[in-house]
Amino acid sequence: MTITPLNHHYASILTPEQALLEERDWQELLAASVISAEQLATHLPIDPENVDRVAGAYPMRINPYFLELACRQGAPLQRQVVPCIDELLTADAIPDPLHEEHQSPVEGIIHRYPDRVVFLVSNRCAAYCRFCMRKRRVATGAPIEWPTLQAGIDYIRSATEVTDVILSGGDPLLRTDTQLEWLLAGLHAIPHVTTIRIHSRVPSTLPQRITPALTAILKRFAPLYVNTHFNHAAEVTPQAETACRRLVEAGIPLGCQTVLLRGVNDTPAAMQDLMRRLVAIRVKPYYLHQMDPVAGTAHFRVPIREGLAIMRSLRGHISGMCVPHYMIDLPGGGGKVPLLPDYVREVRKRDMVVENFRGERFTYPLD
Repeated sequence: MTITPLNHHYASILTPEQALLEERDWQELLAASVISAEQLATHLPIDPENVDRVAGAYPMRINPYFLELACRQGAPLQRQVVPCIDELLTADAIPDPLHEEHQSPVEGIIHRYPDRVVFLVSNRCAAYCRFCMRKRRVATGAPIEWPTLQAGIDYIRSATEVTDVILSGGDPLLRTDTQLEWLLAGLHAIPHVTTIRIHSRVPSTLPQRITPALTAILKRFAPLYVNTHFNHAAEVTPQAETACRRLVEAGIPLGCQTVLLRGVNDTPAAMQDLMRRLVAIRVKPYYLHQMDPVAGTAHFRVPIREGLAIMRSLRGHISGMCVPHYMIDLPGGGGKVPLLPDYVREVRKRDMVVENFRGERFTYPLD
């Protein structure tokens, strides 16, 4: 497949030196995003009619940094961001299978667990993932405004059992530095909030957003954690490494929530490579998510038995530091549950038979 080079100066972002643009440039990159089939067709061989149909239901945005990367790296990255006609299949048409809307006491707050809430502070992303669990609301409607954010902070202040707040969206880090500082200061001032987490994909999709100015702001609100999102080793570029290094060196622990995706990372080799690369840039693999049964995403789903086999290929074959928890999020708002390969082969009266990563069997006492 012949790839047409991008026709603007961001096409040459390939080295750490080129990646360290002036702070304003992340917004310029975002403004230059591809959002229509006509634009995308100048870079990739697509069916414009199908892309337009899908983007009419689920908007497209691919910023120049990630588009250039996807053009070079091929299917595993393109599949994540290029609209596919399979998104319009209706067999799995459940927009909100996790019942987030039912567990939302005020707009923008999801209160599923007793001691923590998800606070949706943005409905925009640097690139719109075609497998998004919130396809129903990301990139649709007006941007989230200040009265909604203030109502969320007020709810958290009133819910004294909440100690942990997770900023999500959309991508929280698409807020400006001033807006993020306001949000974090408001949460940090609540006495019973002891931990703040930010869930953001920009370290992989728009690493230029992680500027020294941003990291200086985030550093002020410790303890603060960032869970980012890489799905393929090709996303671990020098630019992404620079972004993650800035966060780590600001004292912000990094985890990664990867999604198991058909045609992207659904082989042992691809997953092992990704997990090793993450640890090498000081990002701890945290969760490997089974695809939620969200409308428009069925073509990405990997059978659970295959996911368990991939997990089995990790344990013992790569460092335990590299092994995430394999998680399902229960439909109906039941919450997250870990899945494990079956290493216990038999439980007897006084001992059990356990199989190791090589398939060898050993006995282990029960008492």
